[in-house]
Amino acid sequence: MNYAQDLLATDHRHLIHPFLPKNKLERTIFTRGKGCKLWDVQGREYLDGTGGLWLAQIGHGREEIAEAAARQIKQLEYFTCFWDYSHERAIELAEVLAVLAPDELQMSFFTSGGSEGDDAAIKTARFYHTQKGQPSRTWILSRNSAYHGAAYGGGTATGFEAMREGTGPGLPHVAYLTSPNAYRSYYFDGQDPTDFCVAELEKTIASIGAENIAAMIAEPIMGVGGMVIPPADYWARMSAVLKKHGILLIFDEVVTAFGRTGTWFASERFGVTPDIVVTAKGISSGYIPLGAVLMTRDVADIVREGYGIPFGYTYSGHPVACAVALENLRIIKDEDLIARSNKMGAYFAEQFTALRDNPCVGEVRQIGMAIGIELVTDKKSRQPIPEAALTIPDVIREETGVIVRISNYNNICMSPPLTISREEADRAVEAVCGVLKRLKPDGTV
Repeated sequence: MNYAQDLLATDHRHLIHPFLPKNKLERTIFTRGKGCKLWDVQGREYLDGTGGLWLAQIGHGREEIAEAAARQIKQLEYFTCFWDYSHERAIELAEVLAVLAPDELQMSFFTSGGSEGDDAAIKTARFYHTQKGQPSRTWILSRNSAYHGAAYGGGTATGFEAMREGTGPGLPHVAYLTSPNAYRSYYFDGQDPTDFCVAELEKTIASIGAENIAAMIAEPIMGVGGMVIPPADYWARMSAVLKKHGILLIFDEVVTAFGRTGTWFASERFGVTPDIVVTAKGISSGYIPLGAVLMTRDVADIVREGYGIPFGYTYSGHPVACAVALENLRIIKDEDLIARSNKMGAYFAEQFTALRDNPCVGEVRQIGMAIGIELVTDKKSRQPIPEAALTIPDVIREETGVIVRISNYNNICMSPPLTISREEADRAVEAVCGVLKRLKPDGTV
């Protein structure tokens, strides 16, 4: 047995993979990465069209990050931020985030990732209202096709029933609203999508009672839902209703922050400032687990009264993670990767016009370096293509070495490193278009 076969056998014996079909025996085992490229244990080269899980903003193999981590490990590898303890890197990172975020978001609570962050945000919203003398405000509003991580609270708020099956009961007091996917026009009974969603929100608040609702948690742009970009007036109108009723707005920017959508934070694109923003992924470009829950000073001041937030995580504000994040954010800024996200994202969208006449491609969505290709049985009905399409990323990877993912069952999504070159973008576009050219209405190629 050679090394690759031995690794595969050991993987089968000991490693549990999320969302892996039981009968899928193959594995792609990576050994190294550089820039936008990866290499597996057999030496085959791949183009990373997904940025891992939407997170490799600065690309793979950056020596500056390794050096920043090593310096911090030598100086102070760990101490807690509980109670009255603190350290330099957490303080520095919190200050940098206060500068980068919309003006009102001045306070940071650190986590180890997005799932922890979403749970922390939900707890914070409920605790905020309790501190204000309104403990009945426990309900959380979410949306169908939303993704808010895999932990208990955020996992319940996730709007995919399949991801909640067999693990219940979930968090009580969660209600789901309609996704603002304007392409799915049949969601809205012939109405304007924003008019429909605002009316639904107001009806839901009236039904539950505003005095019982803590917050609405939502991705400003829905990633796992298929890179759904809401109508331009959606967030301004939705946030106005929430504010009128004293309901906090939590933006889950785990995917969208730090340049992925062409701005530091996606909320900047919609002219609204949430009360709480959950971040992770791009904050460290995946070099080390880290997340940050940002909140307005108003929210922070109230939840810090008395003994403060009644929860925390062992690795909140981990010194090495904060040092890595500081270096990562410096690279994004110094290399002007926000502008590059917009420039190269627009280039991708231009190249994907080749899909316009494909009968199984309903819509191509792009914002910054985030692309979604919605697959349908036919353009007229706009019905999602069957689940057989879930194998399309496997076909693309096996035939071309380009890695893409499928989200919400019928959306090909791409979120490559912001450093991707035109040559690499052309390779990705050619790979996707070449396979989709053979796509049949039954989802097979």
